[in-house]
Amino acid sequence: LTASPQVLPATPIPTADVSSPQGSQPTKRKGRHMIIITKPEASQESLRQLVAEIEAQGLKTTVVVGTEKTIVGVVGDTRRLDDDRLLGHPLVAEVKHISDPFKRANRAFHPDDTVIDVAGAKVGGGHFAMIAGPCSVESREQILEVARAVKAAGAGMLRGGAFKPRTSPYDFQGLRADGIELLLEAKRETGLPIVTEIMNINHLPLFEEVDVIQVGARSMQNFEMLRELGKLEKPILIKRGLANTIKELLMAAEYVMSSGNTQVMLCERGIRTFETATRNTLDLSAVSVLHEKTHLPVIVDPSHATGVARYVKPMAAAAAACGADGLLIEVHNNPAAALCDGAQSLTPEEFAETATLVRAVRGAASSVGAHDVPLTEAACDRSACRTCAAS
Repeated sequence: LTASPQVLPATPIPTADVSSPQGSQPTKRKGRHMIIITKPEASQESLRQLVAEIEAQGLKTTVVVGTEKTIVGVVGDTRRLDDDRLLGHPLVAEVKHISDPFKRANRAFHPDDTVIDVAGAKVGGGHFAMIAGPCSVESREQILEVARAVKAAGAGMLRGGAFKPRTSPYDFQGLRADGIELLLEAKRETGLPIVTEIMNINHLPLFEEVDVIQVGARSMQNFEMLRELGKLEKPILIKRGLANTIKELLMAAEYVMSSGNTQVMLCERGIRTFETATRNTLDLSAVSVLHEKTHLPVIVDPSHATGVARYVKPMAAAAAACGADGLLIEVHNNPAAALCDGAQSLTPEEFAETATLVRAVRGAASSVGAHDVPLTEAACDRSACRTCAAS
């Protein structure tokens, strides 16, 4: 917050009698939560006073300083506040009620895109993340070879499963703690931040050095685990469940954020439909809908969505074209011998071709203004990017 030279006088926030008889009730509300947009001349001190007065009435607040305006998000039973009287406060420019059940993930609460920094690799707000690696960590040689290859092709993060949720109890379940150790070794050698899935909150101590904790599609509504992950100061990547709605995905993010962790990324990985030609149906419309509804970064996983390696490249390009903030792609040095999901895994050479195509698509989209934000130098093909070419 930038302090204004004039501190506006503190005016007590008026309350509404929610039990008052008909005829003396405050203005009818559309929702139990609200955002308060302050006037441009609001100073740091006067804003603090406003927040303190609201919180004194048992409500929770979140202050978001945007590029154009400052917003105070109010969560709780806002029937305690009277809209008309609140608008009479010298700091308040506008009051809006939020009917959506998700608050902290709501773009109305946070108009600017959230940018998440993962050990120097940024995601969101124009920063594009290429996350690549094997479905499952199988051996030291495998993960190190793949890590070197995806980094050379432009990946900014390394993915790999140590704990694997499998439909059959007889399938390979991952190397578990040993798999995490191998991922950390690959991280030390290549410098790539690592992304891996947690299946049980009791395993959390093993994830202390993991850069991004992934919540898999099957765990998206494990609410107790989401609450615990919300207590961390670590990025969380939440995959959409195979039969879950966009609203339910946003509510999963809300569970994490309501516990204090705002570093949340969402992942569209395909949903189950009647179609059987692909493993799932990739819902790319979710990218646009999510960007409209939330400020959180949106990643697309074309590998799990299609289940077929030859479809991954065109779907990755499509995801880039529609404005995704990143891609999560499975890469294996020998897909035919993979212990898990080999049919949908790219070879390192195929991933390099895909990465090149994605950069070209993003550059073309930026040059015609298809995205709301320009490409960043680290994420684009300089020859195709209007922003970088100008610099």
